[in-house]
Formats: sequence, C-alpha cells, structure tokens
Amino acid sequence: MNSYADFAYIYDKLMRGDVDYERWADYIENIFSRYGKNPSLVCDLACGTGNITIPLARRGYDMTGIDVSGDMLNAARKKAGELDILFLNQNMASLDLYGTMDAFTCMIDGINYIISPKSLLDMLIKIKTCFLEPGGIVIFDISTRHKLKNVIGSETFIHSERDIFYAWRNKYIEGRDLSDMLLTFFVREKRGGYRRFEERHLQRAYTERQIRSVLKRAGFEHTDVYDELTFEPPRADSERIVFVCS
Repeated sequence: MNSYADFAYIYDKLMRGDVDYERWADYIENIFSRYGKNPSLVCDLACGTGNITIPLARRGYDMTGIDVSGDMLNAARKKAGELDILFLNQNMASLDLYGTMDAFTCMIDGINYIISPKSLLDMLIKIKTCFLEPGGIVIFDISTRHKLKNVIGSETFIHSERDIFYAWRNKYIEGRDLSDMLLTFFVREKRGGYRRFEERHLQRAYTERQIRSVLKRAGFEHTDVYDELTFEPPRADSERIVFVCS
C-alpha cells in the first residue's frame, strides 16, 4: 500500500540527490513558452510534498496541489510557509475541483500509480471536459516500461546513510506490466535506536503508444512526447518521457 504515511517525513531527504526540482520547474516554464501558453491557474496532480508545486508558486503561478496522502500534504503545507497554495487531499483518479484550470501538471511517476487504464482514461476525460480551460495544456511524465522492466526490473537496491537505511526490493510482473516495489526502512530515532516500517508501491508500465491512445480517446487533439527534460524525441532506452497535451 502506497499511503506514504511514514515515508512522507523522510521523502525529501531521500529524493534530494535524485531529482532537481528547480530544473523541472524551469522545464515546465519552457514548455509553457514553447507552446505559447501563459497560464495563471495551475493544478499539480500527485504533488506529494510540493516539490514542483512550491517552485511554480514562487514563480507567480496560482497553484493547487492534489495528493492522496494527507501526510505528504502536511509536509507540503509546512514547506510552503506563507505561499498562497491550495492543497487538496484527493485521489487524482477521482478529481473534483472548484473550477477550471489553465494548466495541469503531474510529474515524477504520478501517472504510473494509476494502475487501471480505465481509471486513467476517466481522469483524463474529466480533466479535458470539466476542468481544463479552452486552450489549456496538460503536462505529465511517466517512468517508461524500459525503466520499470529492464532497469529496476526484479532487482534489489540498498541505500545507507547516517540516519536512514533502506532496502528496495522490486518485482516486475511480466504478464500484467506491473512493477511491484517493497521498501523496508530503518530510521534512527532521536531518543536512540531505529524505527522500522515498510512501504509497498505498485506502478503500471505504460508504453508511449498506450498513453497516446488514452489521450486521443479522452479528447486531446494534439500530443507531443519528449525525452526527459528535453525537446528531443524519446529513445528506446529513455527512462522517463514527458507528454504535452492540448
């Protein structure tokens, strides 16, 4: 179960060396510029602890952050400080907003967590028909099937630093195109000793073709796909690809 209940409070510490969030915010703004968009209202789906939401808010966008984990949102609110960001505790597959948005983002694997293609289609239909302003733009990425099958695959990874140790055990379920990840953490407590907890995460290994098909069925007329943080086409060995839809 990917509740992130315990994980929320160490998530940023673990991710800080892996993801350059300011660079991703730059990239999103470059996409806006490239496509002639100047959005005011932006909704960040699966926002987690706000690592994309907050940099975009600092750049002047009126941000709404959506996440299924209340714990992740609590961490995001604390980090946001005085920034005026609306954080909503929702499953993005059952999105329910107060009005329309000029742009939607969903970065760093959020879409992979929607296991059911039908749920993904339903969400995208709702965004397109109910919540996206005419002329609006939707930007999201996925971890590719190549990454989930061949890079992460059924490997085990170990991470150790001063206060945190974890083992990340993976299993790729070939017939279902699912990546089953079990993370076991040992986190040093202030009073001494370690606290142990586990997080299980399940991701679907979508292909570019599958996502394009779902987007077309949802009513998006134009979709471009890029390799991670570039405007180059994806390669066979790309580990993350970005979809820009309108």
